[in-house]
Amino acid sequence: MKYGRTYNFSAGPATMPEEVLEEVRDEMMNYRGSGMCVMEMSHRSKVYQQIIDEAEADLRELMGIPDNYKVLFIQGGATLQFSMIPMNLMKNGKAVYIETGAWSKKAIAEAKKVGEVIVAASSKDKNYTYIPDCSDLDIPEDTDYVYICENETIHGVTWNKLPNTKGHVLVSDQSSMFLSKPCKVTDYGIIYGGVQKNIGPAGLAIVIIREDLIRDDLTDLPIYLQYKTHADAGSMYNTPNCWAIYVCGKVFKYLKKLGGLSAMEAINVDKAKVFYDFLDQSKMFYGTVVPQDRSLMNIPFITGDKELDAEVIAYTKAAGFENLKGHKSVGGLRASIYNAMPKEGVEALVECLKKFEAEHTK
Repeated sequence: MKYGRTYNFSAGPATMPEEVLEEVRDEMMNYRGSGMCVMEMSHRSKVYQQIIDEAEADLRELMGIPDNYKVLFIQGGATLQFSMIPMNLMKNGKAVYIETGAWSKKAIAEAKKVGEVIVAASSKDKNYTYIPDCSDLDIPEDTDYVYICENETIHGVTWNKLPNTKGHVLVSDQSSMFLSKPCKVTDYGIIYGGVQKNIGPAGLAIVIIREDLIRDDLTDLPIYLQYKTHADAGSMYNTPNCWAIYVCGKVFKYLKKLGGLSAMEAINVDKAKVFYDFLDQSKMFYGTVVPQDRSLMNIPFITGDKELDAEVIAYTKAAGFENLKGHKSVGGLRASIYNAMPKEGVEALVECLKKFEAEHTK
Protein backbone atom coordinates (compact mmCIF):
# COMPACT_ATOMS: atom_id res chain seq x y z
CA MET A 1 0.00 0.00 0.00
CA LYS A 2 1.23 3.49 -0.86
CA TYR A 3 1.68 6.29 1.69
CA GLY A 4 1.71 3.82 4.57
CA ARG A 5 -2.04 3.35 4.16
CA THR A 6 -3.80 0.38 5.71
CA TYR A 7 -6.54 -1.83 4.33
CA ASN A 8 -9.61 -0.20 5.87
CA PHE A 9 -12.69 -2.43 6.07
CA SER A 10 -14.84 0.17 7.85
CA ALA A 11 -18.57 0.22 7.14
CA GLY A 12 -18.49 4.01 6.94
CA PRO A 13 -16.93 6.47 6.70
CA ALA A 14 -15.10 4.10 4.44
CA THR A 15 -12.11 3.68 2.21
CA MET A 16 -11.87 5.94 -0.86
CA PRO A 17 -10.23 5.32 -4.25
CA GLU A 18 -6.58 6.35 -3.95
CA GLU A 19 -6.72 7.90 -7.41
CA VAL A 20 -9.49 10.22 -6.19
CA LEU A 21 -7.63 11.13 -3.00
CA GLU A 22 -4.54 11.98 -5.03
CA GLU A 23 -6.55 14.29 -7.28
CA VAL A 24 -8.12 15.97 -4.26
CA ARG A 25 -4.67 16.40 -2.72
CA ASP A 26 -3.31 18.00 -5.88
CA GLU A 27 -6.21 20.49 -6.00
CA MET A 28 -6.33 21.17 -2.27
CA MET A 29 -4.53 24.52 -2.13
CA ASN A 30 -5.63 25.96 -5.47
CA TYR A 31 -8.55 24.41 -7.33
CA ARG A 32 -7.88 24.80 -11.07
CA GLY A 33 -6.45 28.29 -10.84
CA SER A 34 -9.20 29.70 -8.62
CA GLY A 35 -6.69 30.52 -5.90
CA MET A 36 -8.84 28.68 -3.37
CA CYS A 37 -9.56 25.26 -1.98
CA VAL A 38 -13.09 24.05 -2.72
CA MET A 39 -13.73 24.18 1.05
CA GLU A 40 -13.16 27.94 0.92
CA MET A 41 -15.08 29.04 -2.15
CA SER A 42 -18.57 30.49 -2.31
CA HIS A 43 -21.28 28.04 -3.28
CA ARG A 44 -22.72 30.90 -5.34
CA SER A 45 -19.59 31.20 -7.48
CA LYS A 46 -19.42 30.15 -11.13
CA VAL A 47 -16.54 27.81 -10.25
CA TYR A 48 -18.60 25.91 -7.70
CA GLN A 49 -21.72 25.88 -9.89
CA GLN A 50 -19.70 24.03 -12.49
CA ILE A 51 -18.59 21.48 -9.86
CA ILE A 52 -22.13 20.64 -8.75
CA ASP A 53 -23.50 20.69 -12.30
CA GLU A 54 -20.82 18.26 -13.49
CA ALA A 55 -21.40 16.00 -10.49
CA GLU A 56 -25.11 15.76 -11.27
CA ALA A 57 -24.53 15.24 -15.00
CA ASP A 58 -22.01 12.44 -14.37
CA LEU A 59 -24.32 10.73 -11.88
CA ARG A 60 -27.20 10.93 -14.36
CA GLU A 61 -25.00 9.35 -17.02
CA LEU A 62 -23.74 6.58 -14.70
CA MET A 63 -27.22 5.56 -13.54
CA GLY A 64 -29.21 6.46 -16.66
CA ILE A 65 -31.42 8.79 -14.62
CA PRO A 66 -34.41 9.96 -16.70
CA ASP A 67 -35.26 13.66 -17.08
CA ASN A 68 -38.40 13.30 -14.95
CA TYR A 69 -36.29 12.52 -11.87
CA LYS A 70 -34.59 15.21 -9.78
CA VAL A 71 -31.16 14.68 -8.22
CA LEU A 72 -30.91 16.37 -4.82
CA PHE A 73 -27.84 16.81 -2.62
CA ILE A 74 -29.16 17.15 0.94
CA GLN A 75 -27.31 17.47 4.23
CA GLY A 76 -28.18 15.27 7.20
CA GLY A 77 -27.11 11.95 5.74
CA ALA A 78 -29.48 9.03 5.25
CA THR A 79 -30.89 9.40 8.77
CA LEU A 80 -32.69 12.65 7.92
CA GLN A 81 -34.35 10.83 5.02
CA PHE A 82 -35.97 8.41 7.48
CA SER A 83 -38.15 11.39 8.45
CA MET A 84 -38.29 13.39 5.21
CA ILE A 85 -39.68 10.46 3.22
CA PRO A 86 -42.85 9.93 5.30
CA MET A 87 -43.27 13.68 5.84
CA ASN A 88 -43.29 14.26 2.08
CA LEU A 89 -44.89 11.06 0.75
CA MET A 90 -47.61 10.18 3.25
CA LYS A 91 -50.67 11.72 1.58
CA ASN A 92 -52.99 9.07 3.01
CA GLY A 93 -50.93 8.64 6.16
CA LYS A 94 -50.06 5.00 5.43
CA ALA A 95 -46.93 3.20 4.24
CA VAL A 96 -45.65 -0.37 3.93
CA TYR A 97 -42.15 -1.16 5.18
CA ILE A 98 -40.10 -4.34 4.85
CA GLU A 99 -37.92 -4.98 7.90
CA THR A 100 -34.64 -6.64 6.95
CA GLY A 101 -32.11 -5.21 9.40
CA ALA A 102 -31.01 -2.37 11.65
CA TRP A 103 -31.47 0.44 9.13
CA SER A 104 -34.95 -0.49 7.92
CA LYS A 105 -35.88 -0.91 11.59
CA LYS A 106 -34.70 2.65 12.33
CA ALA A 107 -36.62 3.96 9.31
CA ILE A 108 -39.77 2.23 10.55
CA ALA A 109 -39.44 3.88 13.97
CA GLU A 110 -39.20 7.34 12.39
CA ALA A 111 -42.07 6.77 9.95
CA LYS A 112 -44.35 5.73 12.82
CA LYS A 113 -44.03 9.27 14.16
CA VAL A 114 -45.64 10.57 10.97
CA GLY A 115 -48.34 8.03 10.10
CA GLU A 116 -49.41 4.40 10.03
CA VAL A 117 -46.68 1.91 9.22
CA ILE A 118 -47.51 -1.62 8.09
CA VAL A 119 -44.56 -4.01 8.38
CA ALA A 120 -45.61 -6.36 5.61
CA ALA A 121 -42.63 -8.70 5.92
CA SER A 122 -39.75 -9.13 8.34
CA SER A 123 -36.69 -11.31 8.85
CA LYS A 124 -36.36 -10.39 12.51
CA ASP A 125 -37.19 -13.98 13.47
CA LYS A 126 -33.71 -15.08 12.33
CA ASN A 127 -31.82 -11.92 13.30
CA TYR A 128 -32.09 -10.48 9.78
CA THR A 129 -30.04 -13.17 8.06
CA TYR A 130 -32.24 -13.39 4.97
CA ILE A 131 -34.58 -11.36 2.73
CA PRO A 132 -38.23 -12.44 3.14
CA ASP A 133 -40.35 -13.44 0.16
CA CYS A 134 -42.03 -10.26 -1.07
CA SER A 135 -43.67 -11.57 -4.24
CA ASP A 136 -47.20 -11.31 -2.85
CA LEU A 137 -47.34 -8.77 -0.04
CA ASP A 138 -50.55 -7.65 1.61
CA ILE A 139 -50.53 -4.00 0.53
CA PRO A 140 -53.63 -1.88 1.21
CA GLU A 141 -54.81 0.04 -1.83
CA ASP A 142 -54.39 3.42 -0.09
CA THR A 143 -50.74 2.78 0.77
CA ASP A 144 -48.61 5.80 -0.14
CA TYR A 145 -45.38 3.89 -0.75
CA VAL A 146 -43.43 0.69 -0.08
CA TYR A 147 -40.04 1.08 1.61
CA ILE A 148 -36.95 -1.14 1.62
CA CYS A 149 -33.33 -0.87 2.67
CA GLU A 150 -31.80 -2.52 -0.37
CA ASN A 151 -28.52 -3.43 1.32
CA GLU A 152 -28.35 -3.72 5.10
CA THR A 153 -24.89 -2.53 6.14
CA ILE A 154 -24.90 -4.14 9.59
CA HIS A 155 -26.54 -7.48 8.85
CA GLY A 156 -25.02 -7.98 5.39
CA VAL A 157 -28.16 -8.90 3.45
CA THR A 158 -29.08 -7.51 0.04
CA TRP A 159 -32.11 -7.58 -2.25
CA ASN A 160 -31.49 -9.46 -5.49
CA LYS A 161 -35.14 -9.18 -6.53
CA LEU A 162 -37.22 -6.13 -5.72
CA PRO A 163 -40.56 -6.56 -3.93
CA ASN A 164 -43.82 -6.70 -5.84
CA THR A 165 -45.31 -3.34 -4.80
CA LYS A 166 -48.53 -3.99 -6.74
CA GLY A 167 -48.32 -0.64 -8.45
CA HIS A 168 -47.32 1.41 -5.41
CA VAL A 169 -44.30 3.70 -5.27
CA LEU A 170 -41.07 1.96 -4.23
CA VAL A 171 -38.63 3.85 -1.99
CA SER A 172 -35.15 2.39 -1.49
CA ASP A 173 -32.31 3.21 0.88
CA GLN A 174 -29.25 2.27 -1.19
CA SER A 175 -26.67 3.84 1.13
CA SER A 176 -24.26 0.93 1.33
CA MET A 177 -24.61 -0.36 -2.23
CA PHE A 178 -25.05 2.89 -4.13
CA LEU A 179 -23.25 2.77 -7.51
CA SER A 180 -21.98 -0.77 -6.87
CA LYS A 181 -23.95 -2.16 -9.81
CA PRO A 182 -26.37 -0.99 -12.53
CA CYS A 183 -29.73 0.29 -11.34
CA LYS A 184 -32.99 0.66 -13.26
CA VAL A 185 -34.08 4.00 -11.82
CA THR A 186 -37.62 3.79 -13.21
CA ASP A 187 -38.35 0.85 -10.89
CA TYR A 188 -38.32 3.34 -8.02
CA GLY A 189 -40.04 6.50 -6.90
CA ILE A 190 -37.13 7.48 -4.64
CA ILE A 191 -33.59 6.14 -4.39
CA TYR A 192 -31.42 7.66 -1.73
CA GLY A 193 -28.21 7.07 0.15
CA GLY A 194 -25.78 8.56 2.60
CA VAL A 195 -22.58 8.93 0.62
CA GLN A 196 -19.99 8.03 3.28
CA LYS A 197 -20.08 4.31 2.64
CA ASN A 198 -19.47 3.94 -1.07
CA ILE A 199 -19.05 7.38 -2.64
CA GLY A 200 -17.57 10.19 -0.55
CA PRO A 201 -17.17 12.02 2.77
CA ALA A 202 -19.86 11.95 5.47
CA GLY A 203 -22.55 14.58 5.88
CA LEU A 204 -24.47 14.29 2.61
CA ALA A 205 -27.32 12.27 1.17
CA ILE A 206 -28.10 11.96 -2.51
CA VAL A 207 -31.83 11.73 -3.21
CA ILE A 208 -33.12 10.72 -6.65
CA ILE A 209 -36.84 11.46 -6.73
CA ARG A 210 -39.48 11.22 -9.43
CA GLU A 211 -40.88 14.69 -10.08
CA ASP A 212 -44.53 13.80 -9.51
CA LEU A 213 -43.67 12.90 -5.89
CA ILE A 214 -42.48 16.42 -5.14
CA ARG A 215 -45.41 18.17 -3.45
CA ASP A 216 -46.22 21.86 -3.25
CA ASP A 217 -49.03 21.56 -0.70
CA LEU A 218 -46.90 20.93 2.41
CA THR A 219 -47.12 24.47 3.73
CA ASP A 220 -46.97 23.42 7.40
CA LEU A 221 -43.82 21.34 6.93
CA PRO A 222 -40.56 23.18 7.80
CA ILE A 223 -39.08 24.54 4.60
CA TYR A 224 -35.84 22.56 4.76
CA LEU A 225 -37.75 19.29 5.12
CA GLN A 226 -39.64 19.74 1.84
CA TYR A 227 -38.17 18.09 -1.26
CA LYS A 228 -39.64 20.96 -3.30
CA THR A 229 -37.33 23.39 -1.53
CA HIS A 230 -34.21 21.52 -2.65
CA ALA A 231 -35.53 20.74 -6.13
CA ASP A 232 -36.48 24.35 -6.85
CA ALA A 233 -33.15 25.69 -5.57
CA GLY A 234 -30.91 23.20 -7.36
CA SER A 235 -29.79 21.79 -3.99
CA MET A 236 -28.61 25.24 -2.93
CA TYR A 237 -31.44 26.58 -0.79
CA ASN A 238 -28.78 26.94 1.88
CA THR A 239 -25.03 26.33 1.70
CA PRO A 240 -24.71 22.70 0.61
CA ASN A 241 -21.99 20.31 1.69
CA CYS A 242 -19.72 21.70 -1.00
CA TRP A 243 -16.72 19.54 -0.13
CA ALA A 244 -18.63 16.25 -0.11
CA ILE A 245 -20.34 17.06 -3.42
CA TYR A 246 -16.95 17.92 -4.95
CA VAL A 247 -15.41 14.61 -3.83
CA CYS A 248 -18.48 12.63 -4.94
CA GLY A 249 -18.08 14.25 -8.34
CA LYS A 250 -14.52 12.94 -8.48
CA VAL A 251 -15.77 9.44 -7.65
CA PHE A 252 -18.40 9.64 -10.39
CA LYS A 253 -15.68 10.45 -12.94
CA TYR A 254 -13.53 7.63 -11.55
CA LEU A 255 -16.41 5.16 -12.06
CA LYS A 256 -16.99 6.40 -15.61
CA LYS A 257 -13.29 5.91 -16.32
CA LEU A 258 -13.52 2.33 -15.01
CA GLY A 259 -16.26 1.61 -17.54
CA GLY A 260 -19.40 2.44 -15.59
CA LEU A 261 -21.56 0.44 -13.22
CA SER A 262 -21.53 -2.83 -15.19
CA ALA A 263 -17.74 -2.86 -14.97
CA MET A 264 -17.92 -1.98 -11.26
CA GLU A 265 -20.38 -4.81 -10.63
CA ALA A 266 -18.06 -7.35 -12.30
CA ILE A 267 -15.21 -6.19 -10.07
CA ASN A 268 -17.41 -6.40 -6.96
CA VAL A 269 -18.72 -9.88 -7.77
CA ASP A 270 -15.19 -11.14 -8.35
CA LYS A 271 -13.92 -9.51 -5.16
CA ALA A 272 -16.73 -10.81 -2.95
CA LYS A 273 -16.31 -14.33 -4.36
CA VAL A 274 -12.78 -14.41 -2.96
CA PHE A 275 -14.12 -13.82 0.55
CA TYR A 276 -17.23 -15.99 0.35
CA ASP A 277 -15.26 -18.90 -1.15
CA PHE A 278 -12.95 -18.70 1.85
CA LEU A 279 -15.87 -18.67 4.32
CA ASP A 280 -17.53 -21.61 2.60
CA GLN A 281 -14.43 -23.82 2.91
CA SER A 282 -13.22 -22.61 6.32
CA LYS A 283 -13.57 -24.87 9.36
CA MET A 284 -13.35 -21.89 11.74
CA PHE A 285 -15.17 -18.96 10.13
CA TYR A 286 -18.63 -18.84 8.66
CA GLY A 287 -20.93 -16.18 7.27
CA THR A 288 -24.13 -15.22 9.04
CA VAL A 289 -26.29 -14.66 5.93
CA VAL A 290 -28.03 -17.25 3.74
CA PRO A 291 -26.01 -17.58 0.50
CA GLN A 292 -28.70 -16.27 -1.86
CA ASP A 293 -29.04 -12.98 0.03
CA ARG A 294 -25.38 -12.21 0.71
CA SER A 295 -24.23 -8.65 0.22
CA LEU A 296 -21.41 -7.80 -2.16
CA MET A 297 -20.54 -4.85 0.07
CA ASN A 298 -20.79 -5.92 3.73
CA ILE A 299 -19.76 -9.38 4.92
CA PRO A 300 -20.48 -10.29 8.55
CA PHE A 301 -18.79 -13.49 9.75
CA ILE A 302 -18.14 -15.27 13.03
CA THR A 303 -16.28 -18.14 14.64
CA GLY A 304 -19.10 -18.98 17.04
CA ASP A 305 -16.89 -18.15 20.03
CA LYS A 306 -16.89 -14.54 21.27
CA GLU A 307 -13.45 -14.82 22.85
CA LEU A 308 -12.01 -16.27 19.65
CA ASP A 309 -13.71 -13.51 17.63
CA ALA A 310 -11.94 -10.95 19.82
CA GLU A 311 -8.62 -12.72 19.23
CA VAL A 312 -9.18 -12.58 15.47
CA ILE A 313 -9.94 -8.85 15.62
CA ALA A 314 -6.72 -8.19 17.57
CA TYR A 315 -4.73 -10.45 15.23
CA THR A 316 -5.96 -8.79 12.04
CA LYS A 317 -5.41 -5.31 13.47
CA ALA A 318 -1.82 -6.18 14.38
CA ALA A 319 -1.38 -7.40 10.79
CA GLY A 320 -2.54 -4.02 9.42
CA PHE A 321 -6.23 -4.61 8.74
CA GLU A 322 -8.54 -2.01 10.28
CA ASN A 323 -12.18 -1.85 11.39
CA LEU A 324 -13.11 -5.52 11.23
CA LYS A 325 -15.07 -5.66 14.48
CA GLY A 326 -18.66 -6.65 13.85
CA HIS A 327 -21.62 -4.55 14.95
CA LYS A 328 -22.78 -5.35 18.49
CA SER A 329 -26.16 -6.63 17.21
CA VAL A 330 -24.45 -9.31 15.12
CA GLY A 331 -21.12 -9.77 16.89
CA GLY A 332 -18.09 -11.38 15.35
CA LEU A 333 -16.42 -9.60 12.48
CA ARG A 334 -17.51 -7.65 9.43
CA ALA A 335 -15.57 -6.81 6.29
CA SER A 336 -17.00 -3.95 4.26
CA ILE A 337 -15.56 -4.28 0.76
CA TYR A 338 -16.99 -1.27 -1.01
CA ASN A 339 -16.13 -0.18 -4.55
CA ALA A 340 -12.84 1.38 -3.44
CA MET A 341 -11.51 -1.72 -1.67
CA PRO A 342 -9.08 -3.37 -4.10
CA LYS A 343 -9.24 -7.11 -4.70
CA GLU A 344 -5.72 -7.45 -3.35
CA GLY A 345 -6.98 -6.06 -0.02
CA VAL A 346 -9.57 -8.84 0.18
CA GLU A 347 -7.00 -11.44 -0.84
CA ALA A 348 -4.56 -10.20 1.78
CA LEU A 349 -7.22 -10.37 4.50
CA VAL A 350 -8.20 -13.89 3.46
CA GLU A 351 -4.56 -14.99 3.67
CA CYS A 352 -4.33 -13.46 7.15
CA LEU A 353 -7.47 -15.29 8.30
CA LYS A 354 -6.19 -18.56 6.80
CA LYS A 355 -2.97 -18.10 8.73
CA PHE A 356 -4.88 -17.50 11.96
CA GLU A 357 -7.01 -20.56 11.36
CA ALA A 358 -3.96 -22.73 10.68
CA GLU A 359 -2.24 -21.49 13.84
CA HIS A 360 -5.29 -22.20 16.00
CA THR A 361 -6.32 -25.60 14.66
CA LYS A 362 -3.08 -27.52 15.07
